Amino acid sequence: MANVLERVPVREQDPKVRATNFEEVCYGYNKEEAMEEAQRCINCKNARCIQGCPVSINIPGFISHVKEGNIEEAYKVIGESSALPAICGRVCPQESQCESKCIRGIKGDPISIGKLERFVADYALEHDIKPAKPEKTNGHKVAVIGSGPSGLTCAGDLAKLGYEVTVFEALHELGGVLVYGIPEFRLPKEKVVKKEIEKVKELGVHFEPNVVIGKSTTIDQLMEEENFEAVFIGSGAGLPMFMGIPGEASNGVFSANEYLTRSNLMKAFDDSYDTPIAAGKKVAVVGGGNVAMDAARTALRLGAEVHVIYRRGEEELPARVEEVHHAKEEGVIFDLLTNPKEILADENDWVKGMKVVKMQLGEPDASGRRRPEEIPGSEYEIELDTVIMSLGTSPNPLIASTTKGLETNKRKCIVAEEEENGQTSKACVFAGGDAVTGAATVILAMGAGKAGAKGIHELLSNK
Repeated sequence: MANVLERVPVREQDPKVRATNFEEVCYGYNKEEAMEEAQRCINCKNARCIQGCPVSINIPGFISHVKEGNIEEAYKVIGESSALPAICGRVCPQESQCESKCIRGIKGDPISIGKLERFVADYALEHDIKPAKPEKTNGHKVAVIGSGPSGLTCAGDLAKLGYEVTVFEALHELGGVLVYGIPEFRLPKEKVVKKEIEKVKELGVHFEPNVVIGKSTTIDQLMEEENFEAVFIGSGAGLPMFMGIPGEASNGVFSANEYLTRSNLMKAFDDSYDTPIAAGKKVAVVGGGNVAMDAARTALRLGAEVHVIYRRGEEELPARVEEVHHAKEEGVIFDLLTNPKEILADENDWVKGMKVVKMQLGEPDASGRRRPEEIPGSEYEIELDTVIMSLGTSPNPLIASTTKGLETNKRKCIVAEEEENGQTSKACVFAGGDAVTGAATVILAMGAGKAGAKGIHELLSNK
């Protein structure tokens, strides 16, 4: 057996090769590698890793089955808590959640919990292992708005309890941010996302795409005319934010949201599709989160020289360490402690460059992070033809503006008791995920979906 202090390495595409394609970067473990990595787990009695998981997966429980090679049993353990394990195993920030709590990580590498979850979930998809379905429904109808991670989780949990669940999705493809926001090279759509959604369908959940709540119908109509007894809003946060600097309305300036949607959902990265996308020869991505890394790595694969412009230093980058590492390996250039002042355009109003200023970190602000401050006289210009703004998103106000009695806050987010049960200010209406918090992670949205399902179950089981 290998050194128990070191994790079994995971195989990946060569950086020079993957920078030219949209195939998945990480190959994941095979069965032998997964069993070897699982042997490192000491099966703690008071498992802190579970406390670090927003959906409380019994991590030592599933890993103990992997140790023995009982992968189907491992999948059943994960399935008790998570409806989307193949997705979570790929995109969750395990290093700051379950793996950060791992006792093995005190003296060595923490267990590769995410990679083991991915292996088990992929095995279940390949061998068509079906989730446990209730024998009969309980007759209660619930509507779920949005087929992203919070909506899918809420729908799956309620279906397991016997509810008749219908998910309404605004777009033609199911999956929400999983299909339009995360690139193919991080999360394959046909191989993973569609198959995970099929597992939710197998629980009895019904899906209706192309339904825009607030236009096609309203929450009040769903409850009054279609007899839904409760509604869960998991509509995400798709409204992009901008800086408000001069030149931001120039041709060639995109939100990361639009850029990634064109590439992911409309297959602009595939030459056989004729979806227009500004590939760009020299691209700047403004921001430092996971979405910024996704946009930067997408632009790189479309043939551009790509710069990430971020006003703080590397230690303050909010993106996952793995994503930053992969971006650097592939050739993305990081212009850190740098902030845009103006986007420069030519006589036809097309982007030709950006005026930026160097920054330094001062005293901590209210968030606890050191505040970036401009260095006087340090302005300079960068030559560019495309700018992608990745500064976060907020919820689309359509649902809130068409639903009487639904309270929102100053950021246009729906007010809900997210960690407890997702209850909003409107009776029988629950909410969770990015629609409540603003843009956050897939796993936090899933945790909110679980809380919403719990709240709805408590409400309707007392009827």
